[in-house]
Amino acid sequence: MKFRFGDGRDWFFNKRFGLFIHWGLYSIDEWHEQMQYRRSIPRKEYEKLINRFNPVDFDPDKWLDIAEETGMEYICFTAKHIDGFCMWDTKQTDYNVMNSPYGKDILGMLADACHRRSFPLCIYYSAVDNHHPNYPNQGRPYELQRPEEGDEPDLNKYMNFLREQVRELCTQYGEIHGCWWDAGDILGIRDDSINKMIRTLQPKAVINNRGFSDGDFDTPERDWYSFVEEDAWFAKPTEACQSIGMESWGYRVEEDYYADRYIMQSIDKIMAKGGNYLLNVGPMANGEFSSEALAILKNIGKWYKTVKESFENAIPEIGRASCRERV
Repeated sequence: MKFRFGDGRDWFFNKRFGLFIHWGLYSIDEWHEQMQYRRSIPRKEYEKLINRFNPVDFDPDKWLDIAEETGMEYICFTAKHIDGFCMWDTKQTDYNVMNSPYGKDILGMLADACHRRSFPLCIYYSAVDNHHPNYPNQGRPYELQRPEEGDEPDLNKYMNFLREQVRELCTQYGEIHGCWWDAGDILGIRDDSINKMIRTLQPKAVINNRGFSDGDFDTPERDWYSFVEEDAWFAKPTEACQSIGMESWGYRVEEDYYADRYIMQSIDKIMAKGGNYLLNVGPMANGEFSSEALAILKNIGKWYKTVKESFENAIPEIGRASCRERV
């Protein structure tokens, strides 16, 4: 039997190519979306970036125009990355875009554009938060090495904060088509109630496998997962993610970009095995895509539109386990 959920989430099997967006305060210094973590920047120093965030050239319709020209049919946007800065009008913390010089709800603007154009919107949310005073930083991956001055580590309080933020994302922006968790495994928590809340509030939303309980689909990243190469097809719904740049997912001024052909071959491999493909671009601090990103997407779009038909309905009837039993 082919992959199907049998409900509103089945949009995921018809729209196979998506645009991933990593964008936040880190775009200002043009280095890496994990800049605070990787450079061990004290929170009081890093959070000053909020005073410089003013993406006056941000136009969500331009983003969607580019996505459609590339052949993409949905978008996944980073509402909050590990630095804890929120790209929406959240009431749970002052560390959000409304308190930057820009002062506008970026996620709200993008959601409005998506709804006008019937373009599915998925939302990325990092469970790790380097800014929240209740987050229990212990030096695990993507965390600060230790709590900072004024922190009051309290996992229960932080999880309540997280739940309320997810509730906002699921109730303030109309219909949402996906929740893309990241780093949920760092905290070592198994709690299905959060995904259940998402499913109740947003029944068409697909949920990935990086949260606090099993999700709807696997998320192999870059070229780090051997089964992507070894298996002839995917045993369960899968969405591979890749960035156009080798070093960063956020905007990097001296980025080493993958060759167009490499990305095309990667898309071909994933889709032929029944998976979706989420290709990332990191916008510049002003809200626009770099000239390098635009050139790459233009070339991929020309190619993808000539081959898209061959990937339609390429959803396997038997999965990875059966494949291994045959070899």
